[in-house]
Amino acid sequence: MTTTLITGANKGLGYETARRLVAAGHTVYVGSRDAERGRLAARRLGARAVVLDVTDDASVAAAAKTIEAEGGLDVLVNNAGIEGRGEGNSVIGPADVTADMMRELFETNVFGVVRVTHAFLPLLLRSAAPVVVNLSSGLASLARISDPAGPTHFYPGLAYPASKVTVNMITVQYAKAFPGIRVNAVEPGYTATDLNGNTGTQTVEEGAEIIVRMASVGPDGPTGGFFDASGPVPW
Repeated sequence: MTTTLITGANKGLGYETARRLVAAGHTVYVGSRDAERGRLAARRLGARAVVLDVTDDASVAAAAKTIEAEGGLDVLVNNAGIEGRGEGNSVIGPADVTADMMRELFETNVFGVVRVTHAFLPLLLRSAAPVVVNLSSGLASLARISDPAGPTHFYPGLAYPASKVTVNMITVQYAKAFPGIRVNAVEPGYTATDLNGNTGTQTVEEGAEIIVRMASVGPDGPTGGFFDASGPVPW
């Protein structure tokens, strides 16, 4: 049986991904900073709960020890992330972004991915078919965001796209370093979740499609790529 950990899985895309993978037969760990919310989500899903704050070394290490003791890990979905909107749910533009804002957002979206992946690599390397899925964004596509003919071009924020571009680079470098692990970045689309104040135009069911698909790839599947539900996304 495939064992999967999803960070930030007590709600939104993480929760829907967990629901789908449980239905597909995975043993799923719902990673959540809040222990009670995680337990409630896991109970509803028929999953297992594990306290995991991606910004905290001790929390991540403890989660890794728990999952190792309970049998190991095959699939890691680095889903936890923040966008860092301002007052009135407004996107913070370059003129107002400070280094501290960037640092806070990178702590979750970038350093969190590295922290969790590093902690769980020993478990993944013991798996017969290890997979890592990193949640990216279409806003991380330099081709799209620099094209004035496309809607992505008009997103005004600085910190969030920058963090997801970094996630893409991290994905490529991990894929090169560990050819036995399928490591890919995914763009779920503009999905209505708490991350964007539920302003997205897609449902979580639609957004989770590519996450579930890439979490289910076999040893011959793609690695080091960037995908949405339609296929490869330009870097």
